[in-house]
Amino acid sequence: MLRDRRILFPIGVVIVGLNLRPLLASTGPLLDIIQLETGLSDSLASLLTALPVFIMGICMFGSAWIRNYLGERWGVLAGITLVLFACVARGWWPSVSPLLMSAMVGGIGIAIVQALMPIVIRAYSGAQAASLMGLYSTAIMGGALIASMAAPWIARGWNWPMALGIWAIPALIGVGMWWLIGARVPTERSAVATSAYGHRRAWSLMAFFGLGTGAYALVLAWLPPFFMELGWSPETAGALLGLLTGAEVVAGLAVSTWASRAHDRRPALYAAIAALLAGMLALCFAPQVLAWPACVLAGLGIGALFPLSLIVAMDHGDTGEMAGRIVSFVQGGGYTIAAVLPLVAGIIRQNLADLTMAWWLMSGLCLVMALLAVRFRPGDRIRAT
Repeated sequence: MLRDRRILFPIGVVIVGLNLRPLLASTGPLLDIIQLETGLSDSLASLLTALPVFIMGICMFGSAWIRNYLGERWGVLAGITLVLFACVARGWWPSVSPLLMSAMVGGIGIAIVQALMPIVIRAYSGAQAASLMGLYSTAIMGGALIASMAAPWIARGWNWPMALGIWAIPALIGVGMWWLIGARVPTERSAVATSAYGHRRAWSLMAFFGLGTGAYALVLAWLPPFFMELGWSPETAGALLGLLTGAEVVAGLAVSTWASRAHDRRPALYAAIAALLAGMLALCFAPQVLAWPACVLAGLGIGALFPLSLIVAMDHGDTGEMAGRIVSFVQGGGYTIAAVLPLVAGIIRQNLADLTMAWWLMSGLCLVMALLAVRFRPGDRIRAT
């Protein structure tokens, strides 16, 4: 029974998904001590999150080449292996250059997996693709939850390089799991170079995904340092990020349960944007008093927006092939946009010694997202050209 691919495949997808965020999520709660011991400035420290997100976006634009050259089976395996190497490097060589280099290598690995996995999910799951996509997205956020909460305690018990490098262990499990189920994944090549560049709707989807993911990258990098500046301990600040990520997981599970039943995704998009906006405004006006509810609200918003953005992008494709191209385009430009927000926040902190302006910026971008969401009517499609 365990060898039935209908059971193994979802398990493998979840295990791989769990490994796609610890590389990013483990740095935020440890950022101050990393800066203290390595001499990283605020703007350079922001690159530990911004750089992999940016690399993820750039690599997404080459997803068609990755798919044709490697195929889904070997591509996902190569991606998770790069994540494994990046984690090992952070544990063994805890200095500035290896940290930044591992951010690049890990970003490439994450990008390869995220470019190929939606194609595999759509091809394997048929009518259940939206639900499995929600489960996969939830697993990604679950990995961030575990890493953000565990990293400060691991650093206290051992040291911060161990807290960054220990995530090589689950990555190794992910490599083994995908090796086991990868033989069941068909390796397809596409001779058609269709892209979504010429469709205005694709650009709207890209901007929407980029802003929602930018909120995620922003809190992942700078929420713990923001509260540590307010006098909170690294463990408590990490717990705040863990609570936010836990709320993301809850929202992601809700989306995975609901996604296949709802024809129009816009009401859920509006609710997610409203929750994120409320969380950002709470951080602006009363961060000390409203810290916990702010994190819950922001987490619910971000956690719903991430899978919903990908599901809405998939909805615009008539076939798995076209859906994969749209999702790759949306993620490519979207992650590039998302990488800007933690970098801007680092510059704000370096020059103003306060991150409140970053939360105000994200609040304004929530209104932009609401305007974009109005256009995502059910039944709209992006046709192959």
